[in-house]
Amino acid sequence: MEVTVKEAANKKSSLRFPSLPDKEIRVKGNAKYQKYDIIKQGVFAFPTGPDIRTYEWDGYLWGRARKKMSTIHTKWLDPKSVIKKLENWRDKGTVLNLIISAGGGINVDVTINSFEYKKFGGKGDYSYSISFYRYRPLKIQTTKDLGIDKKKKKTTTRTNLKKSSTDKKKQTYTIKSGDCLWNIAKKFYGSGADWKKIYDANKTAIEKAAKKYGHKDSDQGDWIFPGTILTIP
Repeated sequence: MEVTVKEAANKKSSLRFPSLPDKEIRVKGNAKYQKYDIIKQGVFAFPTGPDIRTYEWDGYLWGRARKKMSTIHTKWLDPKSVIKKLENWRDKGTVLNLIISAGGGINVDVTINSFEYKKFGGKGDYSYSISFYRYRPLKIQTTKDLGIDKKKKKTTTRTNLKKSSTDKKKQTYTIKSGDCLWNIAKKFYGSGADWKKIYDANKTAIEKAAKKYGHKDSDQGDWIFPGTILTIP
């Protein structure tokens, strides 16, 4: 298993955790409810949609004296440099791509919700706890996006009506390791905010792949898997 985070806007800026999380990675997701206290009837709760999904774990950053320990499964990194990078991402609210290559795998855009650490022992070791919030961009649609721009006149030309056979061919894309719908949408549309177009057009294939890899569902495209062929609408 490997745990890596990369800046969504700059893939060259990344961090591969030198030591694996201690014991487990906790994924939490709850439903949100709106509560109403009705006189003489009590409290009623109505579901309003999913709450923010979180990904969290505890771990260790080993000091230089322990750089050859078997628990360091990748290149040893100075704990101070790791802490500085994570704090910088947390404080700036940087959007990151979290990739965990284990089991069905996790490949999702996140921001760091909290990061705490403390030094212990006399060999420069640190223990830490980190929590990520799943990132979902908010797209504000204009009247133009909704197709209700009153000033725009409807015009058609013979050229527009005549589409070549090549125009009618649908584009496809095969998911590769490290992909997420946000980045695929950015590749084809220039904006990751259009990820839901791809999800809606490929919902059956995406959900089928998620179940194949042991998930109840894809959590609206959070879990996608290499080899799945997508149609780009």
